[in-house]
Amino acid sequence: MSLILDTFPYRTSYLTLDDVARSTRLPRSTVHRIIDQMVRVRWLDRTSLGYSLGPRALQVGRNDDADALRSAAAPLLHALMLRTGMTVHLATLDRGQVRFLDKMGGHVARSVPSRVGATAPAHATALGKAMLAWLTPEDVDKRVEGAMIRSTASTIIDINQLHKQLSAVRGRGGVAFARGECFDDIACTAAAIRTPRDTPLGAISLTGKPDAQLEQVAPLVLGAARQVTAAIFHSS
Repeated sequence: MSLILDTFPYRTSYLTLDDVARSTRLPRSTVHRIIDQMVRVRWLDRTSLGYSLGPRALQVGRNDDADALRSAAAPLLHALMLRTGMTVHLATLDRGQVRFLDKMGGHVARSVPSRVGATAPAHATALGKAMLAWLTPEDVDKRVEGAMIRSTASTIIDINQLHKQLSAVRGRGGVAFARGECFDDIACTAAAIRTPRDTPLGAISLTGKPDAQLEQVAPLVLGAARQVTAAIFHSS
């Protein structure tokens, strides 16, 4: 089990059975038997992309991963806040929810109903859509199944409409928008922080009033997300 868990370089990595067998140098049949047992006890998950770390494995070291992400993103979040005067969020994807890791914005942030440690529905937020866009359609369906509740009159509650929006996010290079979908008087734009294999590790957003010119600040969010990726994975 330890050898197999050690083959996953990141919390969001996906590996095939052959990947694990090659990395551990264990017989493929042995790896298959152990992995099946690990899936049953939730140390690993089986998805359409391959195997990934399961809930029990992710619980171990969760705080360390969040701290590393916050540390890499902090200076860029601060720079975004100063440049735009808007509220900045850093979040991760927790099944069908986004979990806020950081929030900056001075007195402006008080008008935004979010707090560090809280969650919000992924399908109703720019943060969530920015991360969901880089998952397989099957994984998206699994995450939002039963969770697509209406928060406002503008909330998307149709899975096909959500998939169309996620396709548009990819078409814009990773920029997501949400206007009044989670809260009536809030508009936001976000971009995902992705691993070298394009798996979403987290996301950054800028939040403002409903009439905020999001298209003008969206490139700044996308640039910040890419810089965090470079800082974490030492690439440019």
